[in-house]
Amino acid sequence: MEDLVIRDADVVDGTGADSYRADVVVDGGRIVSIVKEAAAAGCQRPKAVRELDAEGLVLSPGFIDMHAHSDLALLRDPDHSAKAAQGVTLEVLGQDGLSYAPVDDRTLDGVRRSIAGWNGSGEDIDFDWRSVGEYLDRLDRGIAVNAAYLIPQGTVRALVVGWDDREATPAELDRMRQLVAEGLEQGAVGMSSGLTYTPGMYAKNAELTELCRVVASYGGYYCPHHRSYGAGALEAYAEMVELSRQAGCPLHLAHATMNFGVNEGRAPELLALLDEALAAGADLTLDTYPYTAGCTTLVALLPSWASEGGPEETLRRLTDDGTAERIRHELEAVGSDGCHGVPVDWDTIEISGVGGAGLGEYVGRTVRESAALRGEAPWATARRLLVEDRLAPAILQHVGHEENVRAIMRHRVHTGGSDGILQGTKPHPRAYGTFPRYLGQYVRELGVLSLEECVARLTGRPAARLRLPDRGLVREGHRADLVLFDPRTVAAGSTYDAPRTPPTGIPYVLVDGRFVIEDGRRTDVLAGRAVRRGPVAG
Repeated sequence: MEDLVIRDADVVDGTGADSYRADVVVDGGRIVSIVKEAAAAGCQRPKAVRELDAEGLVLSPGFIDMHAHSDLALLRDPDHSAKAAQGVTLEVLGQDGLSYAPVDDRTLDGVRRSIAGWNGSGEDIDFDWRSVGEYLDRLDRGIAVNAAYLIPQGTVRALVVGWDDREATPAELDRMRQLVAEGLEQGAVGMSSGLTYTPGMYAKNAELTELCRVVASYGGYYCPHHRSYGAGALEAYAEMVELSRQAGCPLHLAHATMNFGVNEGRAPELLALLDEALAAGADLTLDTYPYTAGCTTLVALLPSWASEGGPEETLRRLTDDGTAERIRHELEAVGSDGCHGVPVDWDTIEISGVGGAGLGEYVGRTVRESAALRGEAPWATARRLLVEDRLAPAILQHVGHEENVRAIMRHRVHTGGSDGILQGTKPHPRAYGTFPRYLGQYVRELGVLSLEECVARLTGRPAARLRLPDRGLVREGHRADLVLFDPRTVAAGSTYDAPRTPPTGIPYVLVDGRFVIEDGRRTDVLAGRAVRRGPVAG
């Protein structure tokens, strides 16, 4: 007898097709049969060891978070309810060009410090891996949800070239190509870049194109956080489209927003650019989160020259009065490349997390608010916090526009990604609420997307981009990564004031046919594993 039958579910299968009523049978971690309209047809109902009445619930594939920052959280927190409770059954890690493999001891130390605002210091983690394959093997010991990995181009550059702003030598470029190839052979699904983060931003397009050619040869895709989301956003998008065309590499645009005042109402220009590329044959997708605020680290706003040489050099520059004044001028008057070419507005920069004890008073306040309490200029406060917290502060950046958010999520190549940073006292609510917010706010409340189309953007379309032939759909033979939710009540509980509030209306989540959420509560099941790159098409 099979393990489980889910009875009388309204199946939204991940293709975008209309829903249908069915009994769905799960056995051995896979969907083994789907009996449509079983009750109405009067046919023999399938039986199983366990029967779950899904009357009034939608059964969909598990949600795929196309842009996650859970690289250490999956190891640190086996519960991982932040994602499991949302219905996420697969996360894509290694984002924005910076993560923890491939590394050596020297590179690992620099990476840990540079992205402590994303993942914490890592002092509680046993870094018993160095290669991509070893990291994926570590995930295979058991995690809450499945995870795929992108080779982080900035980490590869740090390992081979270091943290300096210079072109790679031919020998160094060969070594980077080799590392990318090895990571893909070991199971990575593609490569990411963070082209407003050091050291990845120091790579010229010719270097990136060569690496993308390697990615394409293995059937992977390129996922850039491109060079500007602000003053040069459209040019930066066009640059990535052209780079991927020259490399012959599929392109997935990370958190494809149009932020800052200079881009208000300009989403149609971005979408026209993408439509033109698609009409010319581009293999192109994108992801967004359904919020207006962004989230990054405070140090990321600095001009790139201030971070050349690595974290210690950044701190040295910040403690030198003359150099710090140069940084301030570029931030506030010119618009640094780290702040996307837009002069920083300290009223929009809210501290969301700090690493050091005794600095909690900054959290939940904008930099300007904290500065006013101290009777000093905002830059003085930001500078002090960066130095005292050794570059660890994370921030929310309130620079988005709702009309752009809605326009981009309607596009036919759109997928969902949380960009969720779980670190900090007051993280962005998208880390805990992205997927139920899509279903509750943008489907039920606003009607921006139909239920079937929204689910396809969160399941089937991401699985196709990841080249996963047996995930992302409710289909016989597919992995039983499934979500049951109530379309009338599903909603994000998380808010900017209470970001860790769990969602409502998602009573059941299965990973590999096992319940990780049951009756709305997290079980002790660790059914997640590393999901490795699929075969190259013949």
